[in-house]
Amino acid sequence: MDVAAASHWLSLLLPGAFWPGVAVLVWVPLLALALDAWRGEPPAAWHPVVWMGNALEWWGERLAPCAPVVRDWACFWLAALVWCALAAIVMVVAWLLQHLALSLYGLLAAALLGVLLKPLMAWRMLKDEVVAVDEALARSLPEGRERLAHLVSRDVTELDAAQVRESAIESLAENLNDSVVAPLFWFALLGLPGAALYRFANTADAMWGYPGMRGGRYWQWAGKWAARADDVLSWLPARITALLLIAGGRGLTLRALARQARRTPSPNSGWPMAAMALALNVRLAKPGVYVLNGAARSPGPLDARRATRRGDGVVLGLMPVVAAIQILAAWA
Repeated sequence: MDVAAASHWLSLLLPGAFWPGVAVLVWVPLLALALDAWRGEPPAAWHPVVWMGNALEWWGERLAPCAPVVRDWACFWLAALVWCALAAIVMVVAWLLQHLALSLYGLLAAALLGVLLKPLMAWRMLKDEVVAVDEALARSLPEGRERLAHLVSRDVTELDAAQVRESAIESLAENLNDSVVAPLFWFALLGLPGAALYRFANTADAMWGYPGMRGGRYWQWAGKWAARADDVLSWLPARITALLLIAGGRGLTLRALARQARRTPSPNSGWPMAAMALALNVRLAKPGVYVLNGAARSPGPLDARRATRRGDGVVLGLMPVVAAIQILAAWA
């Protein structure tokens, strides 16, 4: 192969040669994860997800009625319009910040984008919370329940020790997708605006998306758009999370994973939870709602830490996947 031909193929293989920005963007998730491991979450006053939550709370108090309504399409469409307007603002601000960062040189651009991406993902905080539940449960069941209440929205007052561990591990699996895999997946496709859009959609689902009465407001119609939008944006990342969780596990098949995942009412969260149950070979359940891997044993004192190590493996395994998506997206 002559020099000209070699240069041609290198120009195709090296991402910086066909899009200068991608050479920077490939490093950003790694820098964001390193910052997450080093510093954890920024103060609430500087946290963009907290800002999103404040805006959603303000609008939610004005959109959702105080009493149940049988059918309220006006409320549905108004909430959808507000959701779209807020999402557009989030994406425009994120695009402007990304444009500013990419106007810098090389490592400076990657470092600034890493700082901007970090608040849109949260792995260290999630791990710390799950381990804290396990440590509190080792002291007493009431302490374990109290700590779990910081992590989940379900009623924890009647849970036994095994159910507390199950809930913590389920939350780790579900939020591994919501707080790490999905934001990085959308960053790979759409850059910082993609990650910001996903975190906005996920936050909106958490605040608006649960039907029925909550916080003195009726969300059956006001939150329907937010719930469906999060379902759409989470669909593929949830399945990527599940596949990474079972990767390398002996005897774990896609058929078994799909069969378990379908036992939950959610179209997405069941996938990482079922994968975690199968990967750890433990039973995970929400009383009165679903049971995953029901023939297995209940989680024991060491399983929460086993689950966090599985999550670490997913995060590391995700890095080449994200880089490949970025390169392919730029190439296309």
